[in-house]
Amino acid sequence: MAHFIGRNREARQTYGYDEVALVPGNIAVDPEDTDISFGIADIKFKIPFLASAMDGVVNTRFAAAMNRLGGLAVLNLDGLNTRYEDPDEAVNEIVNCDPARATEIFQKLYKTPVNKKLIARRVEEMKKAKIPCAVSSIPQNAYEFGPIAREAGADIFAVQATVLTVKYESSKQKPLDIRKFVSEMKIPVLLGNCVTYRVALELMETGAAGLLVGVGPGAACTTRGVLGIGVPQVTSTVDCAAARNFYYKKTGKYVPVITDGGMHTGGDVCKSIASGADAVMIGSPFAKAAEAPGKGYHWGMATPHANLPRGTRVHVGVTGSIEEILFGPARVDDGSQNLVGALKTSMGALGCRNIREMQQAQIIIAPSIKSEGKLLQRVQVVGMGKQK
Repeated sequence: MAHFIGRNREARQTYGYDEVALVPGNIAVDPEDTDISFGIADIKFKIPFLASAMDGVVNTRFAAAMNRLGGLAVLNLDGLNTRYEDPDEAVNEIVNCDPARATEIFQKLYKTPVNKKLIARRVEEMKKAKIPCAVSSIPQNAYEFGPIAREAGADIFAVQATVLTVKYESSKQKPLDIRKFVSEMKIPVLLGNCVTYRVALELMETGAAGLLVGVGPGAACTTRGVLGIGVPQVTSTVDCAAARNFYYKKTGKYVPVITDGGMHTGGDVCKSIASGADAVMIGSPFAKAAEAPGKGYHWGMATPHANLPRGTRVHVGVTGSIEEILFGPARVDDGSQNLVGALKTSMGALGCRNIREMQQAQIIIAPSIKSEGKLLQRVQVVGMGKQK
């Protein structure tokens, strides 16, 4: 529904996680009987969770730990892991720096150029762990980094930008021909990020194996403040899922939609799936894992930009292992652990046996859903009172 924000100027009403809720179904399903598997092309995963390609979240060791649990961690080829032989030294400098100097330190460390030999080495390290290998780069580096990663054994390649479109006009640089790149890679290519029906459809038409949805919702991302752009994740997921469904009816090819960013709890994950997502990509909840390289700190991919940083360093703390965050048992009361259990339990209460059924769950607009009856939790800063 459109609303007028002034004379002759319409603005569409959109919704995020805090403004909606899911309605229990007419039947209940045993959570243990629910199927939450999903696939990218012919590669199957037991759980619909991807770890964001951020240097405070994913290195090769974290990827091995998460992927063994049935998910998929994506390594950032534009980050510290391909700039330094020992990326842990750079991470430690970021983690231990004074907050006032964080941006300066980021820009200094990320000024070191990417070592292409390290691209192949990191892929090979992940393959030695006998796990699916997924890596990511910005569009400007995809032509160069893509073939290197593929030849080293990468299984999935992601092209990620703050905003990715098929059509890109520039008087100074040659844009990435996405359709050609996807065709020549010969391995599944994920494309993102986008938030609208039209762009989602155009990206699917290039042959994408999956779509990343979300502009600026991440805990460490400042894009919405710096650039003023973004669409709340519930609405953007619904719109891009509608494009997926149309494309599937038109071509018979099903392109999974992966909601990327903005989720802090199991409830947020459940609302993403109910909005139409096939899987979720999250950063800050996994940055809390003992296996994450950031030691309880998290920063976005655009944080070190030399001229216009669109991220910051945030402290999330270390709350447990990646297994506890995904499968429990939860040691905290704020919904940030046992995300798989939360999803399966929610599906059971909604009467959904699998992800496809979950995508049809009834959603209501409920801006009071997180505050109704929760006064004591907010006052005592426990449970849902910890959530911003």
